[in-house]
Amino acid sequence: MRAWLVVGLLWVVAMLNYLDRQVIFSLFPPIRADLHATDWQLGLLGAAFLWVYGALSPFSGYLADKYDRVKVILVSLFVWSAVTWLTGHSRGFNELLFARGLMGISEAAYLPAALALIADYHKPATRSLATGIHQSGLYAGIALGGVFGGWMGEHYGWRAAFASLGLVGVAYAVVLLFLLRAPASSEREEPLKTSFGPSLLELLRTSGFRWVLAANTMGAMAYFIIYAWMPLFLFERFKMSLTDAGFTATFYIQMASVAGILVGGWLADRWSRKNERGRVLTQWIGFSMAAPALFGIAIADSRLVLVAGMLVFGLGRGFFDCNLMPVVCQVTRPQLRATGYGVLNFASTIVGGIMTAAAGGLKATLGLSAALQISAVLLFCAALLLLRVRPVAVSGSLSRQPA
Repeated sequence: MRAWLVVGLLWVVAMLNYLDRQVIFSLFPPIRADLHATDWQLGLLGAAFLWVYGALSPFSGYLADKYDRVKVILVSLFVWSAVTWLTGHSRGFNELLFARGLMGISEAAYLPAALALIADYHKPATRSLATGIHQSGLYAGIALGGVFGGWMGEHYGWRAAFASLGLVGVAYAVVLLFLLRAPASSEREEPLKTSFGPSLLELLRTSGFRWVLAANTMGAMAYFIIYAWMPLFLFERFKMSLTDAGFTATFYIQMASVAGILVGGWLADRWSRKNERGRVLTQWIGFSMAAPALFGIAIADSRLVLVAGMLVFGLGRGFFDCNLMPVVCQVTRPQLRATGYGVLNFASTIVGGIMTAAAGGLKATLGLSAALQISAVLLFCAALLLLRVRPVAVSGSLSRQPA
């Protein structure tokens, strides 16, 4: 029971994590009017967070392996919530940009620590489903970021949106101070003792982790293109309004992704009892579904085909996401799980940003449909890479353990 309570407590933190980072995008119009910011400066607000967040993810994961994961989570939540509150008090663009960078530093510590803590609490019998439920909090944060930000910005202004979210986060950090605890026992018998450099090298020398890293990175190339350019693709190809394009580009994929992480988590937990590769094969199914679905989206000429492709694509992404940390657990020793996830975050964020820009170049030459088709090929290649992943025994603890 305690293990599922931890998932529920962290679900709220995950939701706040993505809500606090995403809300700014729905507040661009009032921010631009208040601070007299240019469109380029608004874009820089998003990029500043992403660059800092990605660059610090490996080291943030290392901190969660070396020290108490619960304390890392609490400090991360408190600091980014305080920064969110400060964001609403920015007196000019430079202060707002600085606040976004600080948020990237503090938020980078959360996901690796939280997913590693969930893996500490949940044995293989429930690990994928527990991870999937937690990941649904991220999707909820993405959706709420648009709804809450737009409503607050319209009725109370952009500063009130950040100030209220910051206060909620600080208050919840106080609640977690009394409720969130590390497990009495877990596969991680003791914290990581090696320094950051040797720990990173150990991960990169591990064959299974390298294949997971390559597949996740290739998948991220596709995902970032989709989420950055899909609204414009729908606006131009299907002549949707901006509101309709924004809704269609996110709602169906996110809704299907939630279903995917729950179904994929349930399937992987049961499959892995009979086959130690059950989790990575569930990921393979996910990418194998998402790749042709994305190709169908790219060439769709009707809304029916478009929505069907989005639903299948989202379902496939959910199959992959809910098993990412559980698969990391199968190819690394318990003391390196958070560091490993931080490395995955770093690589996906950096290449994702590059591919987002590259898609802009492709749009000018080949068109967005071609960019989406290339993304489909990347997902198919990522699926092939997953077939190379083999669970291993690490530090005397078999990755496949009895339920």
